[in-house]
Formats: sequence, structure tokens, C-alpha cells
Amino acid sequence: MLLLMPAGGCKVTGSEVVVNAEHTDNDVFKIRDEVCTLPQARVVLTNYQNIYDMMYGIELWKHDFKDNKLEDYVKDLTISRLAQIMAMDYLAQEKEIALTEDEQAKIKEAAEEYYGSLNTEEKEYMQVKQADIEILYTRYGLANKLYTFLTQGVSDEVSDEEARVMEAEQIFVSEKEKADEVAQQLKEGNDFLTVANHYNEIAKTEVFFSKNNIEKEMADIVFSLDNDEVSEQIKTKDGYYFIKCINHYDQERTDDNKSVILEERRKEAFDDVYQGFLIDLPSEFNEKVWEQVKVEIDEEVKTDSFFQVYEKYCTW
Repeated sequence: MLLLMPAGGCKVTGSEVVVNAEHTDNDVFKIRDEVCTLPQARVVLTNYQNIYDMMYGIELWKHDFKDNKLEDYVKDLTISRLAQIMAMDYLAQEKEIALTEDEQAKIKEAAEEYYGSLNTEEKEYMQVKQADIEILYTRYGLANKLYTFLTQGVSDEVSDEEARVMEAEQIFVSEKEKADEVAQQLKEGNDFLTVANHYNEIAKTEVFFSKNNIEKEMADIVFSLDNDEVSEQIKTKDGYYFIKCINHYDQERTDDNKSVILEERRKEAFDDVYQGFLIDLPSEFNEKVWEQVKVEIDEEVKTDSFFQVYEKYCTW
């Protein structure tokens, strides 16, 4: 699975970006001598847009999220994704990684299938040709091979204890006086949930903990609890917690968490090499062209299978 660089502004790679350098109206950004064209960017943007539509509904596009509309977020995500893929391809070349003939043939099949799924309105909206899809899939495929290469030495063994997830109930209060009151209530044998309903300052009482999602000092206490055991007050920088263990070992969530931990390891291994490579990678961003691109709601433009088709053919 490919990683994403943080979305934001016109930062395309880790090096200094030249904004609005000499471009044609069909160029969105350039890294070294490779260009991402407007049709190529529109393909990814349109698929992201329609995936969000399917998940949340088109009304979400009209909502203003403080200083940033969803449209701006998805546009930034599109550029960040495409820029990362292109940068990874340069690193792949440096590592002498290339697609095999069989992989190239699979990419051609994928491009033919996805392009064939587009109706006339979608092709006109994205201004795309089958060759653009093939270029995109080629870039994605090479980036995937690089990611596999850079993470192949990562251990895939994750112990049950390292990944253990426990089900619990929690009470949080921000002031010491309230914490002492909660401690007294629990000491007197009052029901944990009853006390939580009265004192808890956060919305969720029921929670799942894993060692990789809480601070170590808190984890040491929380993961020493047995079923139905309640902790003493736990002081943190934000306030005071009381934790009741409901199930000290949730098997299903623990198994799922192993995948999360493994992916975190792979990301660290990948970033160790990739982030350093970005520093001296020159890039240019055509802000003028990209600012003019708007998310438009069109009932005839519903394509959202770009990534699914890629995964169908290009899983190496």
C-alpha cells in the first residue's frame, strides 16, 4: 500500500518549489523533467471526489470546514499523492528498479479496462485519453515496486503482547479536586459507569486501548489491569484518568492491530530512505492552472474505480 505525503499548499516535494514557472496550460506540476498533466491530475481528483460522494453524499462538498473546504483538501491530497508517486519513481530509477514486461502488459490491460469503463461525459470532463491512464498506472506500479523493495527487510513478526488490544471504560477529569472525588466514589464501591455518567469530561466512556496508541507511562498501568479491575487515578499532562478493564485481551482487534503495527514499521523503513531523497529533488508547481480546477457535481461523471482496477491487475 502506498503512503501519502501530508497535503498542504503548493509543496510538491521536500525541496524548494518554483511556483508558476514556465508551464503550458496543460501542466500541473513538474519534478525534474517529468510532467503531471491536467488530465492525469483530473483522473485522480475525480475518483477521489466520487469516492467521497459515495461515502458521505454530495451535500458534504457544500460544507465549509473552518478555513478549509473539503474541495481544497481533496485537491491538495491529489497533488500530494501524484507528486509522491512521481518522486518515488525517480528513486526507483536510482535503485535500478524497473517494471518487467509482464508487469507492463498488466498495466496496459488495466488502462484498457478503466478507460473502457468511462462514458463520453467522463472522458470529456477529465479530458483524458487511454495513454494518460497507462502513464498513471505505470507510475503507480513502479512506486509500488520501490515501496516493496525498501520495506522487504522489515520483520513481519508481531507478538500478541505487543499488539494486544483491551476493551475498557474510562473516566477523565481535568482538575485534581474532581479526581479525588471520583477516587472516593469508586473506593466506596459505586458503579463505574454511574460515576462516569456524572463526572466524565469526554464523550466516550467505552474505549479500546493498544500499546501503540497511548503514552508508555499510561500503557504500563492500563495493561497491568485484569478483567473488572479499576486503576488508581492516572495523572497525565491533560488531567486525570480512571480506567476499568472490561476485557484485557480482545483477540479480533489484536489480530487487526498486528497489521497496523507492521505497516507502521514499513512506513518508518520507507521514510528513512525516501525523506532524505526528497531534499534535493527540484519541482515546479503551476498554481495558476490548479487554482482554476473546481470540483463539479455532474450526475454523468461518477467514475470511482481507478484504484480498484489498478489493484485488480497490479498487485506485485
